Parts: sequence; structure tokens; C-alpha cells
Amino acid sequence: MRKALAIGGIALALMLVGCSSPGTTGPASEGPDSGYGAPSSEASEPAASGADVMVAETSLGEVVVDGEGMTLYMFDKDTQGGDTSACTGACLQNWPPLIAAGDEPEGDGVTGELATIETADGEKQVTLNGWPLYYFAGDSAAGDVKGQGVQDVWWVLSPAGERMAD
Repeated sequence: MRKALAIGGIALALMLVGCSSPGTTGPASEGPDSGYGAPSSEASEPAASGADVMVAETSLGEVVVDGEGMTLYMFDKDTQGGDTSACTGACLQNWPPLIAAGDEPEGDGVTGELATIETADGEKQVTLNGWPLYYFAGDSAAGDVKGQGVQDVWWVLSPAGERMAD
């Protein structure tokens, strides 16, 4: 009996660790409101360099980042060219939107079309080729790409605004 309880306790602990790890790329649960990590207080702030979106070299190649070099992602459950984000509720805690610094988003080195959609709270979320852009709360430094492939629905974008799947 003790052996069965110990094995069950170990299995439960391993499941909990796997579900809460920001670097986990497998599905912890289904749905857009699930995710990993805690949001960064800087994540939804406008970029400091003047450009909302630029290009940087990462371990995945050249990807779209904000003005401070933080990687930006697209969400497969969004509708390209749509006027709303599919990431709502708890999803936004882990995947905060990139908010435009001004009326029109600015890009540096980005060849895709930049625009905005309105968020639920009336802010302007930047889009690239119709894909709303998000940060990943598990990325802690410029160039991190820990959100790539999370739950097989979150992806970095090329400078042209194309999804870069693994």
C-alpha cells in the first residue's frame, strides 16, 4: 500500500511540474486559455526603440521581435485578417498582446504588412500580415524563443509575416 501511494505521489508531482514549466512545448491542456508561466510586467508595454516590430537573429533564424528584441508570436486559433483575437481570458496572462506605441505601428526590417486590431479593452494590438502579435510570458530575455511550438499553436513569424513552424 505504501509503495502504491509513493508511486502515485511521484507521478502526481511529475504531472504538476510538467504542466507549469514555461519551457514546456507539449500540450498541458487544451484550449486557448491554457498556457505557461507568469506574465512579465514589461510584456505588454510598447517597444522602447520607436519601432513596434523589427527583425532579429535567433536560434530559429530571423524572426519578428519588438523594439527591445523580445520575440513575438502568432496564434493558430486566430483568423488571419480578422478583427479580433482568439486569445482571451487566462490566455492573455501567458500571451500578452503587442500594443502599438502610436496610431500606426512602425516596423524596421519587416517586409509584411503592419496594422492593428482593437483589443477588448480598446487598445491597438499590432498585427503582421493579418496575424495578431503576442509575447510569451516564459521568454525572459531578448532573443528567447521558448514560446515556439507551445501546444502546437504558437509560432514565431518571419520578417515577411509568415508562420515559422518547427
